[in-house]
Amino acid sequence: MAHLYNDKMNIEISGICRHPIKSIGAEEITSTIVKRNATMPFDRVWALTHEKTKFNFSHPDWVPCSSFIRVSIAPKLMAITASVDETNSLIELFHPELPSLKIKIESPQFSEKIINWVSGLCPENGPQSFKICKVPNRGMTDTDYPSISLLSFSSLDLLSSKAGLNLDMRRFRGNLWMKHSVPFEEFNWVGSSIKIGEVELEVIEPIERCNATKTNPQNGIRDVDTLKILRDNFQHQNFGVYCKVLSDGEIKLGDRVKVN
Repeated sequence: MAHLYNDKMNIEISGICRHPIKSIGAEEITSTIVKRNATMPFDRVWALTHEKTKFNFSHPDWVPCSSFIRVSIAPKLMAITASVDETNSLIELFHPELPSLKIKIESPQFSEKIINWVSGLCPENGPQSFKICKVPNRGMTDTDYPSISLLSFSSLDLLSSKAGLNLDMRRFRGNLWMKHSVPFEEFNWVGSSIKIGEVELEVIEPIERCNATKTNPQNGIRDVDTLKILRDNFQHQNFGVYCKVLSDGEIKLGDRVKVN
């Protein structure tokens, strides 16, 4: 496949995000240390199961997102932001309708307090929260392999123009955001390796989007049909790409993105 990449465009990383608890809180950071064949540190480390979950607490392993409470079934969760204090092992959650919650990571009350805090944000007729879970040594990404997502502000700007409003980047819950690329150019990188700074990644596949992206992160209200806009204008409902990390290293704001 021919690449649209032009090294003179100076594509660079201009946003880095992690989501400590799957669907519950987004946090913008300035840098991250990634490891080969691993997910981003503190990204989707925990997830909130429901009473019909297929997650096996005796033998924790990856399961699909259908086993968890998530934005597609509880839209108000989209408005949660997070702050992780790695030094003191604390996480703080914020929502415009709730007082903030600060808790020691994996304390005896960790699961119970988070469930109680989000209970009012979940639909009464939806799945009921059960327990916070985690898988050793990987985040609970939507892929059955450890992945880091790469998205483009140029693609977001084009999608925003089609929607007729500025779409918040948090709708797409991405990890790495780049600027100065051609809109949707990242799809042409599938099957290729790229370098971000000194870190090498392999671009695996486009990210097919779900109803969660219809939700406004400011208030947790579904206000635009992003999926229909994608289908009507681009004949797909993909946004961003999944990558595998091929080498250890630091990724930070301002790092150049190069296609090998």
